[in-house]
Amino acid sequence: MCTAATYLTDHFFFGRNLDYERGFGERVTVTPRSFPLPMRHLNEVTQHYAMIGMASVQAGYPLYYDAVNEKGLCIAGLNFVSSAVYRPCPAEGRGVAQFELIPWLLGSCAGVDEACRLLEGVCITDDAFLPGLPPAKLHWLLADRRRCVVIEQTADGLHIYDDPAGVLTNEPPFPLQMFQLNNYAQLSARPPENRFSPALPLRAYSRGMGAMGLPGDLSSQSRFVRTAFTRLNSASGTGVAEGASQLFHILGAAAQQRGCCVLEDGACELTLYTSCCDADTGVYYYTTYDSGHVSAVDMHREELDGAALISYPLDDVWQVRLQN
Repeated sequence: MCTAATYLTDHFFFGRNLDYERGFGERVTVTPRSFPLPMRHLNEVTQHYAMIGMASVQAGYPLYYDAVNEKGLCIAGLNFVSSAVYRPCPAEGRGVAQFELIPWLLGSCAGVDEACRLLEGVCITDDAFLPGLPPAKLHWLLADRRRCVVIEQTADGLHIYDDPAGVLTNEPPFPLQMFQLNNYAQLSARPPENRFSPALPLRAYSRGMGAMGLPGDLSSQSRFVRTAFTRLNSASGTGVAEGASQLFHILGAAAQQRGCCVLEDGACELTLYTSCCDADTGVYYYTTYDSGHVSAVDMHREELDGAALISYPLDDVWQVRLQN
């Protein structure tokens, strides 16, 4: 299970938690402009926008979980196991394999509006990347600083939904996630009035009572509501440090701790990493479950006109800065 969110100050930030029981050798990966992107059903893309994100590199190809391109367009794929439906490539029309979608959109488009036009008439196909590696069932949060949308392909076709909450988790389909926010319309960051005993303000009892009823469990729907509330009420100053730190805290409200979500086989799901892309500067910040600090890779410090992937292993070592 996963959570993704956008956050806009004087910079545009985009990030996600990746929640799973194990990693797949993911690395922070830069795809430069001349790295060839073969396509199963379309022409190979040989020149495209550069991008950076978290990917599992398999057979020399970046299988991105989330990424941002040099124009500030961001995307993250989140598990959508019960509802995602992929199909064979239609005889007429355009087919894009599930694993091609992120590099194809980021390589081709400078913004959300352009990406939505590119997706018109597209079918996300069920092609396996390799034998024994079937397509992951996902839906996607796609955003720039002006617009945020959700991409889903279900039994009745491909849908693109505007996302005013700027948040996405897993199941159910996005319209149902948004509808559930109606059940929490009374929540507020401000203290409520004690109508039964006006002489005893509730703030004297406890701070934070305006959010009474905010769900705290780890289910997808509860994480969606909690992250939407936290994001809506977040206040940040200007600058990269405050904005990126705030997005890490927004996503931290939905993070999963080891041992709290036990699966059928006894394994525990946890937040393997949290990312925060500064879409304005091309810097990819991240933390891992065990590291305890923020690491970063700057896309623009790499040779972006090259043709070879650049990737960095995750900094996953606990570090403490002693002050005495």
